[in-house]
Amino acid sequence: MQTVVANILAQIETVVIGKPHQIKLALACLLAKGHILIEDLPGMGKTTLANTLAATLGLSYQRIQFTSDLMPSDVIGIAIYEEQSKSFQLHPGAIFNQVVLADEVNRASPKTQSALLEAMEEGRVSVDGVTHSLPEPFFVIATQNPMSHAGTYPLPESQLDRFMMRLSLGFPSIAAERKILQANSSHRDTVAITACIDLNQLREIQQHIANISVSAAIIDYVIALCRLSRSQDSQAKALSPRAGKSLLAAAKAWAFMENRDYVIPDDVQAVFSPVCEHRLAPQQHHIFDEANELSQQILSQVNPTDPLA
Repeated sequence: MQTVVANILAQIETVVIGKPHQIKLALACLLAKGHILIEDLPGMGKTTLANTLAATLGLSYQRIQFTSDLMPSDVIGIAIYEEQSKSFQLHPGAIFNQVVLADEVNRASPKTQSALLEAMEEGRVSVDGVTHSLPEPFFVIATQNPMSHAGTYPLPESQLDRFMMRLSLGFPSIAAERKILQANSSHRDTVAITACIDLNQLREIQQHIANISVSAAIIDYVIALCRLSRSQDSQAKALSPRAGKSLLAAAKAWAFMENRDYVIPDDVQAVFSPVCEHRLAPQQHHIFDEANELSQQILSQVNPTDPLA
């Protein structure tokens, strides 16, 4: 399994140049059955990363361009009466795919954004009172522009909380940007991506990650981090139990990618900012690899070896 993961990372890095850490975080998120929100300026490679992740995992894929006039039915689908069957039949929308790219998700109205809530949390959608299951696995990879850009709507906290991680790519290094500019292909060229994994292998890896050992001390460490955010003198929004579960799931995936079958405090610390910063400060958007201030403050105040009172 480690060889498969190494091949996935290597292939993505041939397309998304100079961002190995962000690629590793994104893959860890998907292997942990989470959804990803990628925020940055236009032209930084957000959509390229999403496209390449989907193609490398070999899953069914659909891109939805979110705009101000996009309707919920454009995402979910619509029930249409069919004379032959004398009943309403669902004409499924783009969300009925294993990987859905919600491109520039914060350009759509809050009503349309809310169409993703049930799908992201429960893996199903409701149309005219009838519930329909989505494909398994189901991942949402959303991109958004910074809130300072015109024509954007802030994502509500309830929706931000559905994303296991929020990532920013940031500007490339000098060496990486030189390589990008020297490439012969343009942004319109289709890069040949072959799937490095099949569905059975993906499920096997996800099951293995779910079974990774977590000690009582690690559980207490995660609880202590969450409880500190809930203290009265904290400037952060409180981390919910769902945030704690996401943090633990992401830490398991990171431990797996570090070739371990158990979680250590370093794994929790490695994923804490991308998992928790958008929950701690929902209206603050950190781009260009800026420090995640609130998450770093919380990490610095909790000693993983201290027993939980």
